[in-house]
Amino acid sequence: MHMSNESILVIIIVGLIAGWLAGQIAWGTGFGIIGDLLIGIVGAFLGNWLFAELRIHIGTGIIAAIISATIGALILLALISLVRGRGRVGYRRRW
Repeated sequence: MHMSNESILVIIIVGLIAGWLAGQIAWGTGFGIIGDLLIGIVGAFLGNWLFAELRIHIGTGIIAAIISATIGALILLALISLVRGRGRVGYRRRW
């Protein structure tokens, strides 16, 4: 898979947004704002790869990229929580 410099930059920016958003949705992770942003960047790469491998297409544009990156970040937060032995990641209800 070849990625241009522009696509990598977009994934990083989307990852920053997704990391913040995942930090707002999930609680119990304890990574802080910088850790959540780094989780978001890695989650953006994970979400981009995972959705491509599963052949799931949720749309085009920045909103679809933020959604897939947020899902990737939430999956990564859940996996890290399981590895750290803290049980599960909870989610805040805001409705």
